[in-house]
Amino acid sequence: MLLTDPPKEATAIQAPAAVGLPALEITQLAVQYGAHQVLSELDLSIGGGEIFGLLGPNGAGKTTLIRAICGRVKHASGEILIAGQPNRKRRALRRIGLVPQEIALYQHLTVRENLMTFGRLSGLSAQQTTNALPFAMKATRLNKRADDYVHTLSGGWKRRCNIAAAILHRPTLLILDEPTVGVDIDARNALHAVIRDLSRTGLAVLLATHDLDQAQTLCGRVGFLRGGIVSNIGSPAHLLREAFGTKSELHVDLLEPASPATAVKMRRIGFDVHPNGMEWSMMIDASAQRQIELTNALRQTNLHIKEIRFREPGLDSLFLQLTGGSLSP
Repeated sequence: MLLTDPPKEATAIQAPAAVGLPALEITQLAVQYGAHQVLSELDLSIGGGEIFGLLGPNGAGKTTLIRAICGRVKHASGEILIAGQPNRKRRALRRIGLVPQEIALYQHLTVRENLMTFGRLSGLSAQQTTNALPFAMKATRLNKRADDYVHTLSGGWKRRCNIAAAILHRPTLLILDEPTVGVDIDARNALHAVIRDLSRTGLAVLLATHDLDQAQTLCGRVGFLRGGIVSNIGSPAHLLREAFGTKSELHVDLLEPASPATAVKMRRIGFDVHPNGMEWSMMIDASAQRQIELTNALRQTNLHIKEIRFREPGLDSLFLQLTGGSLSP
């Protein structure tokens, strides 16, 4: 479903960005807490209609970057532009819509009442908010739940309501911080459809997520926040080809963790263990003969194997290669 009917007062609510300007442009950004440098010489640009995935391990600075974009953290140096305007100006900050990781709604109010409240809090008049409701509710498929109390909604519907509240003022940039945490697979897929539709209207989306499958599915480009900068920026397909070429990934799922001696042998062969200790993986030549040899060798060990499978490498594989860290949030 494409969204082609903005509210009647959309032009009064938000003037359009100049054609060709990035929705977000960050240049040489540095942020520090005391003596601790969190972000350093960070560059990032996101265009209109783009879904960009911000990935990185815990503590990398994703939350700090989001707070800096929204003007909630002062940066020591560098520049942040929203649709060409410095984010130190209130006019630029009003071009941002933020959906936090935690549900931020009034549980005792209906969906409609929440949206009216958040519209007024965002600076819209009562009439502007009323005119914006049809667009926001259509965009998030909330029409049939408009008069339901928020406390009766599932996690997925609450997420939609949070997104609707963030787009009432027709922002240029929508920031989503872990938007599908705590929702089931159906709600997750529905939220993906909402995000795609919003991007088709020209809205730029910055998606901060630990869900690497989600990033690979949704994002035109991703970037990994490490060492204070966003690096390895590109489309998931390009980054995976660059990192792994034609190799396949061999996964071994166990029924119980490997013994210390077997774990040493697995590492010598070239396997890496995943954080839960129940899964090992390695990149191998894609030839059928090599796959058969490794499968037979594994079956002759004392491992209690649940499953052996081969797959194309994903962003989770690249994440582990780049960070050497945990996949878990």
